[in-house]
Amino acid sequence: MPKKNHSLIIGGTRGMGRVLAGHLAKAGHRVSVIGRREPSPKLPRGIHFFSADLTQTDKLPEVLGEVVRIGGSLSRLVCLQRFKVAPGDAWLGEVATTLTATKIVIESLAEKFAAHGDRSIVLVSSVAAHLVASEQGPGYHVAKAGLNQLARYYAVILGPKNIRVNVVSPGTVLKPENRDFYRGAESLQTMFRKTVPLGRMGTAQEVASVIDFLGGPAASFVTGQTLLVDGGVNLVAPETLARLLAG
Repeated sequence: MPKKNHSLIIGGTRGMGRVLAGHLAKAGHRVSVIGRREPSPKLPRGIHFFSADLTQTDKLPEVLGEVVRIGGSLSRLVCLQRFKVAPGDAWLGEVATTLTATKIVIESLAEKFAAHGDRSIVLVSSVAAHLVASEQGPGYHVAKAGLNQLARYYAVILGPKNIRVNVVSPGTVLKPENRDFYRGAESLQTMFRKTVPLGRMGTAQEVASVIDFLGGPAASFVTGQTLLVDGGVNLVAPETLARLLAG
């Protein structure tokens, strides 16, 4: 009987990461999750949680080694951690959490992938990698842009190891933590119906399905790519969006 895929999700205790963990577990993966705090509510049965502060980079290799020791060689790695604004320098926090931690994770695990089957890394970025979201600071934008370039770099460097590296860049999506808020805000629902070509918000499950696709055999010759999952809103000219909202 073939061994189960072992998928590691960095930042998988809440939101999109938690949905992805459940999605992969249901598909039969062994799933490991790294987060800063013990998840509440607890993760579903069969998903193994490891605690780590990604800004404490000297301790990361030890935690990653424990993940592989318990769960076995990796098939898939997904990085969707995000810096939570806290007292201190947000610029340094964004760079440390999004870029430095991702670099350390990838380089620590590059030799820990299974010899056969899926060998994939997916980084979750943002449209702020190439557009300006004024509600976010400069560190967030620079970190996300750097993440996209980091993926292209490792796609080339790790290609000879048959490890594929891609990016998923989601728009605003419904997830367990914000579902009630968005569904109760009719003005926002109207905005999404007007501005998103598909006429609605996406869901965390839909993003999880795209991440699963990029990680699996159906995308076996895809690497170094950024896939936007936003219902097509990135295709609409700013002037058109303005007219749609004003109408």
